[in-house]
Amino acid sequence: MEKEEYVKLTHFSNEHVEALKSYKLPSEQEQFTSLPSNSLEVADGQFRIVILSKNEPVGFFILHSTERVKEYSENPNAMLLTSLSVNRAHQGKGYAKQGMLLLKDFVKEEFPPCDEIVLAVNHKNVPAQKLYTKVGFKDTGKRKIGPIGEQYIMSLPFENN
Repeated sequence: MEKEEYVKLTHFSNEHVEALKSYKLPSEQEQFTSLPSNSLEVADGQFRIVILSKNEPVGFFILHSTERVKEYSENPNAMLLTSLSVNRAHQGKGYAKQGMLLLKDFVKEEFPPCDEIVLAVNHKNVPAQKLYTKVGFKDTGKRKIGPIGEQYIMSLPFENN
């Protein structure tokens, strides 16, 4: 069975709470992202997205359509991706990559006005930079200073098709 067949993105629901609360990250990754358990309550315009493998939550991220997006893009249709992580027990299996490869189609389906995803990645977080580049994100050349230093602003524009 191909990974694409059993990895999917879905909106957070209460059935995911227990798995996300038991989620762990390696200590070197904790400085770059937040645990899903810290993001179970979100504001309007924030959408919790779960990466599932065989219906088990293995990863998590948040999409924002809030005013915060304007800090990263001038595109009024852009959304901001934050807090991407994969549970330590499931790392190294390609789930983050598969989830990010599914991102465009998921967003087109769930958030039709959106035509760009933007994110900030810390300059020290080389594994995340490589992941985002592999799945089509491009460095915009913009920089932002985050809680632990310089962040690269990356963009995944959607082609008009």
